[in-house]
Amino acid sequence: MIKIRSSEITPEHVYLNRRQFMKGLGAAAVSAAVLTACGPASAPKPSGPTPTLDTTPPASGTQSDELGDALTPYEVITNYNNYYEFSYDKEGIGQLAANLPISPWAVAVGGLVKNPKTYGLEDLLKKFDQQERIYRLRCVEGWSMVIPWMGFTLAQLLKEVEPTSDAQYVAFQTLSDPDNMPGQRSPQFDWPYSEGLRLDEALHDLTLLATGLYGKELPKQDGAPIRLVVPWKYGFKSIKAIVKIDLVAEQPKSLWNTSAPHEYGFYSNVNPDVAHPRWSQSTERRIGEAGRRKTLPFNGYAEEVAALYDGMDLSKYY
Repeated sequence: MIKIRSSEITPEHVYLNRRQFMKGLGAAAVSAAVLTACGPASAPKPSGPTPTLDTTPPASGTQSDELGDALTPYEVITNYNNYYEFSYDKEGIGQLAANLPISPWAVAVGGLVKNPKTYGLEDLLKKFDQQERIYRLRCVEGWSMVIPWMGFTLAQLLKEVEPTSDAQYVAFQTLSDPDNMPGQRSPQFDWPYSEGLRLDEALHDLTLLATGLYGKELPKQDGAPIRLVVPWKYGFKSIKAIVKIDLVAEQPKSLWNTSAPHEYGFYSNVNPDVAHPRWSQSTERRIGEAGRRKTLPFNGYAEEVAALYDGMDLSKYY
């Protein structure tokens, strides 16, 4: 088990006072996003009636982490999203995703494994105990959140299917459903969304398959019903709506690395010393805060993960 250090979450009375907090965000805090790292500025706009979204923030578990950073309010997490399968408009994803069918849901796990298997979501929830992990999520665009995820480690699933000795990487694929994911109709990208990790990264105890947040089921706009969370990497590595996981021998393609390899490396570790070609990564804007804060190497998880990259030139393998 990973040792969760102290104070990433604020006391219950603070996050329950979220409406006052939201007023303090102001227009700049929610709408001042730069040109996204994941696509052009234009986007399909939501149309039709706005569905009712459940924005009640349920009580979280133990509130402790080492940085003393406050939880991002539930209504921000669920109404400010990067999800280009739907739109480039961060505040329009919830409406567009509302009718996405997510039940039944299956995840096929195969490739270089001894026990390939297709799991129904219910199978995964019964087989692996859900636990809360308080992780920071840092977007390559320069904004960040602090989120109480619910889920289980990817390592548990991979160990059950038993990777063979030839397996060196893990490839992930998201749902392909252009009828319900209008962004997938764009010819700009090679859909469906794909991502990958080195096997030792995938087996690390920080790497989570998330099925919920704030103690509730994962909202559709946040990647329901199951998504990856790799907290020391930029957020686009944490692929959403996963339907396929394959163990492979060669480095798999990933959507952003394939689309713009000079801007988005395969590793995509949070590194304040390596600038994106269009902006610095040395600071970030924590949603809900005025101003900017210094970006931490590996998003603050260097103690846990830096050893994975011993001897690597992290400006070359960015």
